[in-house]
Amino acid sequence: MSCSTNQAEYFFQPIAENPNSWTNNLAIGPSLKFIDGSMVRLIHSQPTGSNAPRLGFGFYCNGNCTYFLLAVFMYSQGRDSKAPQVIWSSDRNNPVRENSTLEFTREGDLVLRNVDGRYAWSTSTSGRSVVGVKLTEVGNLALYDRRNSTIWQSSDHPTDALVLGQKLVEGQMLRASVSALDWTEGLYSVSVNASGLVASIQSNPPVPYFESIVSGKKKSKTPSYMKYLNGSLALYILNAKPDTPDRRLPVPLASSSIQFLKFGPDGHLKVYDRLNVVADLLTIQYYGDCGYPLFCGSYGICSSGQCSCSDLASNGTSYFSPVDERQPNLGCRRITPLSCEPHDSHDLLELKEITYFSLTGGIKDTDIESCKQTCLSNCSCKAAFFKIHQNDSHGECFMQSDIFSLIDQRKHGDNYKRYAFIKVQNIKQNAFVPPPAVDVTPPGRTWKFIIIASLCVTIFSLVFISYITMKKSVLGEDERYLDQLPGIPTRFSYKDLKAATGNFCTKLGQGGFGSVYEGALSNSTKVAVKRLEGIGNIKKSFLAEVETIGSIHHVNLVSLIGFCADKSHRLLVYEYMCNGSLDKWIFCEKQDAGLDWKTRKKIVLDIAKGLSYLHEECKQRIVHLDIKPQNILLDNKFNAKVSDFGLSRLMNRDESKFMTTMRGTFGYLAPEWLSSVITEKVDVFSFGIVVLEILCGRPNLDFTQPEAERCGQLLNLLERKAKEDRLHDMINEKCVDLQLHREEVVDMLKVAEWCLQRDYSERPSMSVVVKILEGVLDIRTNKIDYLSSPLSPSKTSWGPVPSTLLSPCVLSAPR
Repeated sequence: MSCSTNQAEYFFQPIAENPNSWTNNLAIGPSLKFIDGSMVRLIHSQPTGSNAPRLGFGFYCNGNCTYFLLAVFMYSQGRDSKAPQVIWSSDRNNPVRENSTLEFTREGDLVLRNVDGRYAWSTSTSGRSVVGVKLTEVGNLALYDRRNSTIWQSSDHPTDALVLGQKLVEGQMLRASVSALDWTEGLYSVSVNASGLVASIQSNPPVPYFESIVSGKKKSKTPSYMKYLNGSLALYILNAKPDTPDRRLPVPLASSSIQFLKFGPDGHLKVYDRLNVVADLLTIQYYGDCGYPLFCGSYGICSSGQCSCSDLASNGTSYFSPVDERQPNLGCRRITPLSCEPHDSHDLLELKEITYFSLTGGIKDTDIESCKQTCLSNCSCKAAFFKIHQNDSHGECFMQSDIFSLIDQRKHGDNYKRYAFIKVQNIKQNAFVPPPAVDVTPPGRTWKFIIIASLCVTIFSLVFISYITMKKSVLGEDERYLDQLPGIPTRFSYKDLKAATGNFCTKLGQGGFGSVYEGALSNSTKVAVKRLEGIGNIKKSFLAEVETIGSIHHVNLVSLIGFCADKSHRLLVYEYMCNGSLDKWIFCEKQDAGLDWKTRKKIVLDIAKGLSYLHEECKQRIVHLDIKPQNILLDNKFNAKVSDFGLSRLMNRDESKFMTTMRGTFGYLAPEWLSSVITEKVDVFSFGIVVLEILCGRPNLDFTQPEAERCGQLLNLLERKAKEDRLHDMINEKCVDLQLHREEVVDMLKVAEWCLQRDYSERPSMSVVVKILEGVLDIRTNKIDYLSSPLSPSKTSWGPVPSTLLSPCVLSAPR
């Protein structure tokens, strides 16, 4: 059976109708083990043809099976069965454990919960008349309504594979896993942009290693995309018309409906047919395997497909060592970490005829010494690459801040000379120690000096011993407490985090509690390291709060990976969010740099879900207290995650110069702060302000305006436009897509309106907001009591105190 672009996918028998549920254990049904150590637990299985592999839906694991993916996979059975291939999974970065549950709710939502009952993933389809879930013949998981219309499908949420007929639209990407045993998103990505197909390594910024560019000028505002067809991978770039692709990358014709593309940890995009690899679409002709950025790991030198660190030395001094002697492809690590001290503490290790997989944006017409000095004077520069024609005196210089595999150019000769200058830390020799001076003290005074010196040494020794004993006692107590904490996040040493951040070199931002730095762990996982300031020695309260925050896991909350409590050093290690904070996306002046309506709508829902979890689903209720765009972070797919929750329990209340006694940021503070009656409804108010800013494209308080006009600018405008029944006037006029969805945007403005009521008991809970945004509930139409002048000292009479009050020990402050 062939598969064409216009052909409707044939549905097999449904997996289930709602309500239903499945538990990830041996009772679920058939469990199959495979030769590579992987295992699947089947919720559903269906044939794809005679003597052909089968499609399955269920739980997949590999290795020791501590964690599982909810996945769609292809597998075969029998003596010669191959390893199964996952073609879609719910959330690779958040796998679940044994006895986790998948629930198909009566409301039509497919919800995955971990063994402790905590939310892990869902289709967010409640209230959309979903009645069943099916698996199509190409491996597309679909939820449908009574008219058999698809409400949700996995092909709209690509991971690292494409099935026949699936699109990859501009703004989406395929992300390869770290390895076969580590399913979390790695550094390789494939995406489509206004120029064509691009495969990149995720750095800052992403660097392409393969491109299929379509020349010409884009003639349509329709987003570019590629579509996987039977026989080709079609690129729709300039016109984006369904029947006229701008380019076709040839793909072998499918022998069955279950051919698929898989983007692997090695950076290759391979075509699988009946579990056999039949083609590779991302081949690098000139350098071969050496052209893939991670082929030899960071700083590894690739020569004809072989990896080594041996050339990373000078005059007998080695600056790098293999990460693993038995696996040279894992790369090389610095023996001495690179610091951001003055550049006279750095050297440049010269490597001749060594180049890089991608050299763009260089400094032209420069000499080799200028190139070297430019890198030495730039803290972010980790290496400089110089390229010069054999007959020229000047060449081109390229600076790199992230270093992946290096390429030995000697077997690819041309008319250019190439140099790599790797920045290394000076390894200073032992300083010369002068001989002791000759004692010329008169003999008669010698005994006096001896007695005085002896007394001083004795007193100092006693004080020093007492101090060390007391210090060891305190540290010993702290270490014993650390050992007794169950489930505490990963503990890092200060040395580890200093190396991971390059001695805190790349600063991402500054908050009231300290600075945030970019880093990478030993497994190449990018992280954000927050260096807390002013906490002092370890306290049990600090560690208890780390334990609490580390136990909070939700897809819309930034995850705490680990911490450091090493002597006086206090650091927190968070997941890295490559698209930064929300404010830079909604307050930008350029229209083409903003977000479309679909993305803004999803961001608002993501924020609401994160707050709802903190308020109602945590074992200990948490109120954030500083919801603002700067505390909303975006990942590579523009999924929004709330950051900096729980930090007030790590800090004293007066340690940030950016903080007020009220806790929070002006422009986002709820009026009840003046009454000192604080509930989770202060977050609801701040959420309403953020929604206004997302839809209006400007901050609530614009400090470019005169001080007398700053207070409640957007709130004043909201009240006036609501009374005039002209809420649509508030919509960001620079964003054309928001104007095209005017009615939906106005509906969301009404949600914000409800959240901004003066009387906090009249504001909705965040769980109600989530249901409204998902279409399950209708917004209330009661009269809104506006707050025209928030936090005015003359207005201190607020509504009644609700029954749920929170003590300061469970409140969360801003960064």
